[in-house]
Amino acid sequence: MRGAIERGFLILLGVGQHDTAKEAEWLADKVVNLRIFEDQAGKLNLSLLEVGGSALVVSQFTLFGDCRKGRRPSFIGAARPELAVPLYEHFVARLRAVLPRVETGVFQTHMDVSLVNDGPVTLWLDTDDLRN
Repeated sequence: MRGAIERGFLILLGVGQHDTAKEAEWLADKVVNLRIFEDQAGKLNLSLLEVGGSALVVSQFTLFGDCRKGRRPSFIGAARPELAVPLYEHFVARLRAVLPRVETGVFQTHMDVSLVNDGPVTLWLDTDDLRN
């Protein structure tokens, strides 16, 4: 088994064709500082950094699947591997600089990913807002 963590985040990371290091850095900072773990009062008030959590990062180009037309998704918005791999690795490096444990999947391979979702939080973060 590769890439197992305990308490923390499963991050399905899609890299778009217009993404840059700026978006990877913003996203890494956002992820580790989101206050979505419960404090002693039961309020979502603690970040991944504050709870000493881990991250499992899995590349997921299919997040860019555009299903608005026809019956076959278009993945034209996803970055080609020559752009996606360095940005994926940059994102992972930024997480590793501040988290005690960061695991990864294997880029461009078929993976079986299992998740035990402990709690009500599933979020979608989109860096397109940085460019607008």
